[in-house]
Amino acid sequence: MGQGSVRRERSRPRVRDAEALGWDETLYEGRSRGDDEPEPERREHGRHGGGGGRRRAGGPRPPRRRRRILRWFATVLAVLILGTAGAGYLYYEHLNGNLKKEDLNLGDEKDRPAKAKANAAGQTPLNILLIGSDARDTKENQKLGGARDTFGGTPRADVQMLLHLSADRSNMSVISMPRDTLLQVPKCTDPDTKHVYPASTVPVMTNDSLGRGGPGCTVATWEKLTNIHIDHFMMVDFSGVVSMADAVGGVPVCVSANIYSKDRQGHGSGLKLEKGTTYIKGKQALQWLRTRYGFEDGSDIARAKAQHQYMNSLIRQLRKNATLTSPGKLRALAETATEALTVDDGLGTVKKLYDLGTQLRQVSPKRITMTTMPYEYRGARVIPKPGDAEKLFRLVREDISLDGKDKKKSDKDEVSKDPAAADDEIGVQVQNGTRTAALGPVTGRANTVAQLLVGKGFTKAAADSSVLLAEDKTVVRYPSADLEGDAQTVAKSLGMPLSSVEKSTDVSGVTLVVGADWREGNTYKAAADDDKTPKSADALNGAYEKACMRVNPAFTWS
Repeated sequence: MGQGSVRRERSRPRVRDAEALGWDETLYEGRSRGDDEPEPERREHGRHGGGGGRRRAGGPRPPRRRRRILRWFATVLAVLILGTAGAGYLYYEHLNGNLKKEDLNLGDEKDRPAKAKANAAGQTPLNILLIGSDARDTKENQKLGGARDTFGGTPRADVQMLLHLSADRSNMSVISMPRDTLLQVPKCTDPDTKHVYPASTVPVMTNDSLGRGGPGCTVATWEKLTNIHIDHFMMVDFSGVVSMADAVGGVPVCVSANIYSKDRQGHGSGLKLEKGTTYIKGKQALQWLRTRYGFEDGSDIARAKAQHQYMNSLIRQLRKNATLTSPGKLRALAETATEALTVDDGLGTVKKLYDLGTQLRQVSPKRITMTTMPYEYRGARVIPKPGDAEKLFRLVREDISLDGKDKKKSDKDEVSKDPAAADDEIGVQVQNGTRTAALGPVTGRANTVAQLLVGKGFTKAAADSSVLLAEDKTVVRYPSADLEGDAQTVAKSLGMPLSSVEKSTDVSGVTLVVGADWREGNTYKAAADDDKTPKSADALNGAYEKACMRVNPAFTWS
């Protein structure tokens, strides 16, 4: 590809030892092979690289499953937490030159969620999407696991994690999404070619979003799903993996029994550990992060649990390990990470990354919570679990910590400064959102609640029978700041918490959507456990040092 784009046409970092990285996975038609399975054929498809120029997307692909690579996230966090404060100006400029930059959001600006409101102290939360690309766009990366017919194509976003840093910087939450989650991907426009990728008409795998113009489309997809405003993204490719675990002297991980991740057909990563805790580094660390065969049920979900354990241990090691006081080791780590990073303009310098790292350092491991988006299976793929997934997203939107240690927030702190109109002057559309995956909509529910509002003095309330929605929770939406006070007044009249009032570009006026939590009766009752992290999110605390992966008995040894 030519040198037409200064932002994207950077040389790829050189991978020093492909065999040491142990990256040899290729894919069967329609599914992924085990980490060390015999070499199969692989379909041709487009990919979009973590660095360098724009790649063209390929045609439809059959379903497949492969690992997610949390080591990418670990590399990023290492640089952010440690920083390079002792470096000189020229070295800073050198590291700045390593960074690659792309546009933050490739969707329509009007469709973006509103930014989070500041708290009473004027602080705002920070949301960063972490993306791991499976690029195969250099000969070195090809050796790490790509078939020849995938060379130079468009990769997929096989690692997707939303990092939420609370407004007061007291806690951090991470939501990871299974790579084969089926979603509606929004319209995206390639900033270089101006090619418009139309919104998907049927659910597609979320990792395909990266091939629709770049990481900014993955950001737009997350914003559409979660209604969370994303401030930045960081995308990382394959290079610089071994040095991460080596730099901290090894990362402690635990298994419930002796494990050897290899079956008679050659499937597995080759990981071999004794029961208990082992400090792993180098190729062994890569094997841990790749292991699916041997952990629990052998699924990608089990692998994600192992990756969460590894990342939490790595963060603890980074904080306390003395080996990184060496300027040489620190600079080598900074070099490796910045070469592997693609970021948006808002994080486009080492200084900005260092400033972010300064904020992340304020969070104690005991206030870091790792979660997986609640899901349920649809054939071989997964979809967001109704109710639980939206609840997890809401907690992040409202800056509620996932560890349950926040001080209880008062609605008094959230009251709009916009004065509300008189009740009989507020126009309210009432929509029926009582439909669920298991239950049909309650007939006439919008009209029933509209008449309830009329009885309370909101004489301009009326049912909107043109739509039948599916909302887990009853919500009041408003399109602009001048109607926020009106929306809150409607919510208060029904006994709804102010957290159920949200700004949305999908409505033209104050709109009450009666959700599945209010299918009957004239009194709204909020759920008692409203702000608890769903159990299906499989939360893991960053300070928990006793996490231990359960070993499948078929993969033990003696």
